[in-house]
Amino acid sequence: MNGFYRGVRANVPLLPSVIAYSSVLGVLASQKSVAWTHMMALNLFMFAGSAQFVLVDMWSAPLPVLEMAVAAAVVNLRYILIGASLKDLFAGQGILKRLGIMHFVADENWAMTMVAARKGEGDVFHLLGGGMLLMFVWSCGTMAGMYLGGIIPDPRVLALDFAFTAVFSALAVSLWQGRQDAIPWVVAIAASVVTEHVVPGKWYILVGGILGAVSSVFLPEVEKDESSSVVEPCEVRENE
Repeated sequence: MNGFYRGVRANVPLLPSVIAYSSVLGVLASQKSVAWTHMMALNLFMFAGSAQFVLVDMWSAPLPVLEMAVAAAVVNLRYILIGASLKDLFAGQGILKRLGIMHFVADENWAMTMVAARKGEGDVFHLLGGGMLLMFVWSCGTMAGMYLGGIIPDPRVLALDFAFTAVFSALAVSLWQGRQDAIPWVVAIAASVVTEHVVPGKWYILVGGILGAVSSVFLPEVEKDESSSVVEPCEVRENE
């Protein structure tokens, strides 16, 4: 099975959460009187769940286009960090191929590809396969939510709004590598919480991500050596 199909298969367990989360967006879009053509255009040309939620929440006539563009840009700034983490995966790939595949990158298939990469099974096609599957299911979910918008007046009654929290909690656990991750995680969480209470908007996403990443650079060498010493014996046993 090549990388594309491995990526598709790896993301299948996430689909129930994606369907629930996207259907909530569809319900909210229906309540905001967003046309299904506009919603589908956001699915295909933006494909960024968090940013789409922000845009739908701001959707009112006349559309505050500039404010919506700035808000979406702020929320999507995290893709700079995601792109940086994929540097080794994209090594040797042309700029057009990188841009094309990055369009299909979501938090879910990025996380699953990073997990696969640590096992030596992740590549750009793994990323693409998962992303294309998620885009298709996400689009179906939003359309279903818009169709059912009149039937489910308040998604919180069915706890559908918890789908986003549930799926990313599971992804975070899968990315945990050991106690060397504790300090960056604590810094990122603390920075995000403080920023959310002090700075309006979605800046806490970017601030938490950057400070968490920067803090890992200053980890004591002892921590890094301990993590590497755990891996080396495994490698020796495999070679034997």
